[in-house]
Amino acid sequence: MTTSAETLRTLLAQDRCHIMPCCYDGLTARLVEQAGFPLTFMSGFAVSAARLGLPDTGLISYGEMLDQGMSICSAVSIPVIGDGDTGYGNAMNVRRTVEGYARAGFSAVMIEDQVSPKRCGHTKGKSVVPREEACERIQAAVDVRNGGSDILILARTDAGATHGLGEAIDRANAFSDLGADILFVEAPRSVEEMEKITRQAPGIHMANIIEGGKTSVLSPEDLHDIGFRIAAYPLALISAAMQAITDALKELKNGTYPTRIMDFASVRKQVGFEDYYDMEKRYAASRRKNE
Repeated sequence: MTTSAETLRTLLAQDRCHIMPCCYDGLTARLVEQAGFPLTFMSGFAVSAARLGLPDTGLISYGEMLDQGMSICSAVSIPVIGDGDTGYGNAMNVRRTVEGYARAGFSAVMIEDQVSPKRCGHTKGKSVVPREEACERIQAAVDVRNGGSDILILARTDAGATHGLGEAIDRANAFSDLGADILFVEAPRSVEEMEKITRQAPGIHMANIIEGGKTSVLSPEDLHDIGFRIAAYPLALISAAMQAITDALKELKNGTYPTRIMDFASVRKQVGFEDYYDMEKRYAASRRKNE
């Protein structure tokens, strides 16, 4: 049987830029799959917001992310990339993080070079560890993959914000040399910078698309032309959900029932009630047959 990591490798070999909405729980992961997308990403920003009600500033723990990831991976059959943040410590912690994410069912794990506690790449106050320490993290992650864990390594650098684009590109090349499968140079500030990244750091690149963020919001076709294979949308789902919930709460507060909502039958279907009932009938029929 093909593993999720093998499926992801096949997707990345295609000459196109895949749209990747980012999920934050089992339900949003199911909705991404039901909508026909071939992969998803567990967004640390969205998980921190949804699970803790807190900002993406390194407050959520490895154990909480792993627990959320197990729920997400078990809810879908498409590949899921997991946000592994800084690896939650030194190189040995990175090894534990990657091993845990692989056992949870992730097809890939993202490890970054920010100082812990890290923060969202499109917010202020970022800092990164020295290049040597960043490479130690990626080496540890690659060692786990090479040691038999079926998981891809997505190597991220935020050095552009603190050390300039040249250093970020040098780090991306160093990560590639170590064996990273996917490269992610966070928060380029222009199309010209995006083109420079993919040109000067050959490899499979991921773009991070945030409305109101630092990076230009481009179409998947334009991103493909620049050289990106994945376009991640980390806030599209949670921001849509937050807006819908806010609107519904306003209507309830005003004494009216929310109007722009999914009907109950559709809710039941999308969370899996019909599949559950079909399976329940099959087991009941089998029991009656044996009585």
